[in-house]
Amino acid sequence: MKAIFYIGHHKVGSTSLQKFFSENSHALLKSGILYPAVESHGLAHMTRNALAGKDTQTDLPINLREPHNALAFRMLSQLEGVTVPPYHKELPATPQMKFALRNQIAELEPHTVILCSEVMSNFGVLAPDMIDQLMRMFDTSDLDLYCTLRRPDDYLASWHGQRLKFNHKMRPLRGAATANYFEGIHFDYEKMLRPWVEKCPHATLHIRSYSDVVASGGSVEDFVAQVPVTFPKKLKTTASANPSIPRALMEFARIGNHNLSPEDAHFLRQFLIRAGSSMDIPPNGEVELFGAENRALMMDAFAPIHAYLSQITGKDAFFADIADMANVRPVSEREANEQGLRQILMALQHITIPDNIRAFFETFEFSDEYQLPETHI
Repeated sequence: MKAIFYIGHHKVGSTSLQKFFSENSHALLKSGILYPAVESHGLAHMTRNALAGKDTQTDLPINLREPHNALAFRMLSQLEGVTVPPYHKELPATPQMKFALRNQIAELEPHTVILCSEVMSNFGVLAPDMIDQLMRMFDTSDLDLYCTLRRPDDYLASWHGQRLKFNHKMRPLRGAATANYFEGIHFDYEKMLRPWVEKCPHATLHIRSYSDVVASGGSVEDFVAQVPVTFPKKLKTTASANPSIPRALMEFARIGNHNLSPEDAHFLRQFLIRAGSSMDIPPNGEVELFGAENRALMMDAFAPIHAYLSQITGKDAFFADIADMANVRPVSEREANEQGLRQILMALQHITIPDNIRAFFETFEFSDEYQLPETHI
């Protein structure tokens, strides 16, 4: 039996990949590929599909769509100070999840098992022994590890936006917040990957650059093309599943997270995602969030990490465009925000939104400091 583990990273199309596997789980299983459930709802859904003889649902609940994130969070919750996020509800204990995995493998006898979890990217730093636990669950020497990595400046900008969506209260990337990431897995990809590589010495590695993944058509297309498994034809396709706040509007979400109630801040973030898709604002790649000094710091700090990535993948340069990380984007964050605010104020003349959100925009003032203290790095 072959096991394939997608181990990250975040913000590289993992949600679309999980949606693809979950919404095609019955078709995949009929061809011998198991995307296993980890709790009773997922097992009941598999039974429903088996009775119907087809995949019966799209837009599945998160425990069904992202079962292996649920598994990874439950495993990590054994650590002091780590809890399962509230959106993964009613999960069984870790041993029951492990039994569910083993029993599905024993009874269904798949030739391939796929686990897909960006949360597992935390194992190497927080608890490397959890990699060993995972290996013991599957008892196979035929293992592939798949991981997609974005160039750090592009990734940190997207991760910053993802954290804003979860109502984190942060400093802006143009300040000290950038350097605060340097010691963690969201910048130090070697720290994330090395424990997996060392604990799985016989695994086939698929370490992919996000730009190559995009060029191949997306996360689903690249995964299917890279791993040595024949997938059935005519599977359901998926669209982008994790919309982001445009970078030209992120500062409004950041300040809103500080100054608004959780309910109003949530409404604001959803408004920015929806409105941003139709606004005439600079595209993400043209907005400068870091500044020249932080870009220089990133180049220096990432050099040894990039050397490691290049070495384990056998490439002269893992990120072929790594030098571009030093280049300041053409539109300043302040300029992009001002463009966005002008258009939002015009739109407010024609739409109905909560009074607190309207007042937030109508009284918004830019300052030289242009930042608020953060409560989370």
